[in-house]
Amino acid sequence: MSAGIYSLPAGGTDPQQPHTEDEIYYVVEGEAKLRVAATDHSAVPGALLFVKARVEHRFHAIVKDLTVLVFFAPAEGTARN
Repeated sequence: MSAGIYSLPAGGTDPQQPHTEDEIYYVVEGEAKLRVAATDHSAVPGALLFVKARVEHRFHAIVKDLTVLVFFAPAEGTARN
């Protein structure tokens, strides 16, 4: 497992691509939407959001600066083939 902090400014664009590991995001502050495949989820403080490995996802409609803790399992980069 690995973890990190991911931040995006209000009005910003999320450039991330699908990862080879499962992810969990814990929203610390801010307000946005997280699109996972074709479904949007609210990203607000206290939200816990899961993204399965290799699934297209990104934050959008970022209305307040967003800070999330992100957890990868297994550790980020270890599942690449």
